[in-house]
Amino acid sequence: MSRTQGPQFVGWFAPLLEALRELGDSGRPKEVSARIAERLGVSDEELNATNKNGLSRFDNQVAWARFYLARAGLIDTSQRGVWTLTEEGRRTMLDSQGALEVFQRVQRAIREEKVADPTLGPLRFGSDIHDEAIQVDADSEYNPKESTFYSEMIHTLQALSPSGFEHPCKKLLREVGFEEVHVTGKSSDGGIDGFGILRTNPFVADRVLFQCKRYTKQVSPAYIREFRGAMANRVNRGIFLATSTFSAEARREASREGAAPIELVDLDALINLLEELGLGVTKRTVLSVDAEFFRDYLPEKP
Repeated sequence: MSRTQGPQFVGWFAPLLEALRELGDSGRPKEVSARIAERLGVSDEELNATNKNGLSRFDNQVAWARFYLARAGLIDTSQRGVWTLTEEGRRTMLDSQGALEVFQRVQRAIREEKVADPTLGPLRFGSDIHDEAIQVDADSEYNPKESTFYSEMIHTLQALSPSGFEHPCKKLLREVGFEEVHVTGKSSDGGIDGFGILRTNPFVADRVLFQCKRYTKQVSPAYIREFRGAMANRVNRGIFLATSTFSAEARREASREGAAPIELVDLDALINLLEELGLGVTKRTVLSVDAEFFRDYLPEKP
């Protein structure tokens, strides 16, 4: 990716739009990130890099790009977990200058919102961008409005005991449709922590093994190979849930052609699923003043 002016993530604006076009104008976040990485030949070193909270720095940068493009009206994110090009997004072709202009336009809109409603706090503060509206850097955590929630959830999940982490995973698998989910609680079983039944139709059901790894370091391909070895001659598919990220090599190993597929659920996906399913979270309604409602009743300026 060529260097652009502004924050690093501005350079992902055009690749993100192109990736969505190639995916038929819509895609899921991980799918879009994978297409960008493939198109631009992003190195394993860059894909494996994490920010200070343990999440993928590359995915984080792409998420910031998505945030700005959505604010600019080029991407629709109203359908949860899916990014879709708007009509304007389909027509828009960005060069480096155009990407910078999109960034600056959104910055101005955020600044105006803050002037209209002083109760709005900063989305996230970083160290290398000097702008009073919003500041982000390579380690700025995405999901700006919920950064405190994400930080607390990361700390909570990574503070669980290894065996304790298995039980939220069990509840999660049940919520997404698995039946007869059991935690084995066995050690020295090649990383097998439990199993469940996934019914694809009234006549067909598959047994799926899962591993739950409460881990703060990046998961290497060795763990994937060990898990697949334990699956051999027992099931055709596995699920690996972790409180960290998976290396690029681990992701390739999980989907290696000719081998039993292993679905990977990393820290970011885990938090999103818990939030979506309402597990381990408490939703609260926060009231704020609608400045637009009162705008017409303010004293006229001299």
